Amino acid sequence: MRESFKLRNEDWLENATVFEIQKAMNNGQLTSVQLVSRCLEYIIQDNHDGKKLNAVLEVNPDALQIAETLDAERKLKGMRGLLHGIPVLLKDNIETADRMHTSAGSLALADHYAKEDAAIVKKLRDAGAVIVGKANMTEWANFMSTSMANGYSSRGGQVLNPYGSQFDVGGSSSGSAVGVAAHFATLAVGTETSGSILSPASQNNVVGIKPTVGLVSRSGIIPLSHSQDTAGPIARTVTDAAILLGALTGQDDRDPVTYTSRERSFQDFTTYLNAYALHGARIGVCREKYIDGLPEQQRVVMEKAIADLKEAGATIIELESISPMENDESWDYNVLLYEFKSDLNAYLHNLPASLPVHSLRDVIRFNEENEETALKYGQDILLDSEETSGTMTEAAYLKSRLRDLQLSRIRGIDVVMEEFQLNALLFPNSNGAGIPAKAGYPSITVPGGFTEDGQPVGVTFTGKAFTESTLIGLGFAYEQFTKHRRAPLSD
Repeated sequence: MRESFKLRNEDWLENATVFEIQKAMNNGQLTSVQLVSRCLEYIIQDNHDGKKLNAVLEVNPDALQIAETLDAERKLKGMRGLLHGIPVLLKDNIETADRMHTSAGSLALADHYAKEDAAIVKKLRDAGAVIVGKANMTEWANFMSTSMANGYSSRGGQVLNPYGSQFDVGGSSSGSAVGVAAHFATLAVGTETSGSILSPASQNNVVGIKPTVGLVSRSGIIPLSHSQDTAGPIARTVTDAAILLGALTGQDDRDPVTYTSRERSFQDFTTYLNAYALHGARIGVCREKYIDGLPEQQRVVMEKAIADLKEAGATIIELESISPMENDESWDYNVLLYEFKSDLNAYLHNLPASLPVHSLRDVIRFNEENEETALKYGQDILLDSEETSGTMTEAAYLKSRLRDLQLSRIRGIDVVMEEFQLNALLFPNSNGAGIPAKAGYPSITVPGGFTEDGQPVGVTFTGKAFTESTLIGLGFAYEQFTKHRRAPLSD
């Protein structure tokens, strides 16, 4: 199969954008079967063998046949769109009505086959994407144990960073980010509640977009918190992330919050890929809270990023703070703790009777009965969440939810961006993810360089609600100006 790729240099396909891949497919230089086969070769090489990255839980047994069908359709009718025949990896909490499981990394759901596709999966299939497999993840979206390692699940084991197993892989969309970085798929979909796309994308030198809550439907996705959950794209370039984001957006009756995006969302974000978007842009930076305390080598990378932004035409605005939350010792995660039980119980209640769990209490009991395999890191967060009523009537929850909105939006991001007329806020990696997560606001992370020992560092731009187009422009301009991304070195 590899001989067919000698039409260009050896690295062409690994560095190609979706635009370039589609051009090759339309010219007859490449087929979806060849592209999917190439991804499977990388999975064979490095998922369980080689680097033992452990990023893919399951390969779609129908992937090659789907690719073959899409190749035939292209010849007869032309391509459906930019995702026609493109391999996409899905995080394991996203339902697919096929021969793959949906488990959120938990052994308790290891036998769960979804009855129907998640809303975003339907969109991907309609667009002609090939769902190539399910990605390993931090179990229960990293809301199980305070000591759990990023990228670990009882069902799939530990995901490793392809740039070095000594480096944190990030989470909870660990396998999605690693899968893209290691060429197991062209694109991937992750989910985020607070940093779960931004963190692994930053740690694995790829691009991640955490959309505004409401831009992308969550129906058919195992929940953590309805206030903060969202799915989003992970890709090797801003171009590809923008293409995938456009395919995911839209309103869904099963997820009413998506109607907040009406007339504020796009199906084509590629029109905002402006290499000069940083010219005249005003970027807010809070050095003391987010940069000065970084490990020395990461701080050097971020200082270089700031210098590059200035050279590319941006004005850097030094900020004392982003939100009162930063100095508030009572900042808590009550919203997640209370919503998790309610949201998860509602999801599990509708699962087939043949499965062993239909409530959070069942999950806890299952883990206790299978302690040796299911409780490597314990389940203290699950136990704390189970102590709530599940009705979200507690004063502690209501106070926290209202407080989060007040301090993250009205007295936080909204006011600071308006006061200083900012286009975006700048953070290292996912260090600033908590405040926009509580606000439900968007971010994009782009490769920002490496430390001396080879650890990737991400540069993250954050904005107000439904400003994805602005963030994509800024991220693209920074990416094109610096070109920091490089593939992991082969062993």
